[in-house]
Amino acid sequence: MSRRSLLRALGGGAAIGALAGCGVPAAYIGPGERGAPDRSRQDMKLTFANWPLYIDTDDDDAAKRPTLDAFEERTGIDVRYTEEINDNDEFFGKISPSLMNHQETGRDLIVISDWMCARFVRLGWVQEMDRSKQPNVTKYLDPLLRSPSFDPGRKHTVPWQSGITGIAYNKRKVGREIKQVSDLWADDLKGKVTLLSGLDESFALLMQGDGVDIAKWKADDFHRVCDRVEKLVAAKHIRRFTGNDYIKDLSSGDVLACQAYSGDVIQLQADDPDIEFVVPDEGAELWAESLMIPNLAGHKRNAERLVDHYYEPEVAAELAAWVNYVCPVPAARDILASSKDKELAALAEDPLIFPDDAMRGRLAIARDITSEERTEFAKRWNAIAGL
Repeated sequence: MSRRSLLRALGGGAAIGALAGCGVPAAYIGPGERGAPDRSRQDMKLTFANWPLYIDTDDDDAAKRPTLDAFEERTGIDVRYTEEINDNDEFFGKISPSLMNHQETGRDLIVISDWMCARFVRLGWVQEMDRSKQPNVTKYLDPLLRSPSFDPGRKHTVPWQSGITGIAYNKRKVGREIKQVSDLWADDLKGKVTLLSGLDESFALLMQGDGVDIAKWKADDFHRVCDRVEKLVAAKHIRRFTGNDYIKDLSSGDVLACQAYSGDVIQLQADDPDIEFVVPDEGAELWAESLMIPNLAGHKRNAERLVDHYYEPEVAAELAAWVNYVCPVPAARDILASSKDKELAALAEDPLIFPDDAMRGRLAIARDITSEERTEFAKRWNAIAGL
């Protein structure tokens, strides 16, 4: 079971997501009010909140996390690691009361999706990291991920893992290659196509199919996509809108082609080599789930050290080999390539973990949906997707 599949099984966050999607009260925190006295030196610990199944574990003892254990042993810093993030909106609802009321969250480091990171950055709810103390991040962070529109220069966020939203299809059953988003609308795929239900997960790839630069998209681009999707729904060409349950549909053959996440497809291919993942000719969205230090975190320096630990190529390679998402540290590829283990060495050649130059040239990070746009856009998209 993939990490994202498990999250869908866990569910949660729908009611809170609706509330969060409507925006929050004006609760901006200025730069001078975000920090707290740092207890890192005298209190050698930190609390790290992450998603389930998103860190390496020991094959014989799931309670052991080799990369995290190595950090604790090397630094003497005790890490309280919690797998408490099951949904971006749910977690937003969980910690936003503390942040908007200028209270400590009890967490020194969190991982959330970049579209949600954008909301935290806009509200001033996260602290700027000291890159002078993070030489590995400075040196090894993938250039493609260095400066998203919501956080220029990545001052407040650092990618934990990355991924691609593209197209997955059954090559044997379709009987031809799918190369463009428009190929999904071929007559023989009627009723056999699904799209992702979440607004933030769906819109960028569909815009790219129209030749839009998703780093600079406009409201007209969004509504043009919605117009097309509405017609395809009315014609019953789109079977349905899904979360990660597209995995089941694609495996069973109920669906022949769909929007999909690169990390899921790697796991699908292990069971069915006929499943292909495509970065369309027009491009695909590169996204990340990123590390942030929330306001008033009491162990900021310890958190910065842990972030930098995961940007050592050897550590990044060990993590990438376990989670199978796009690694934000390209230098980790050489580490895996030199492995004597054939399976590990093969991961270095997997373009869904280390995109090759041709694929990288077609990847882009989408401009985020602003708080002013979100209510209108979510209302229209959710009506189309039946949410």
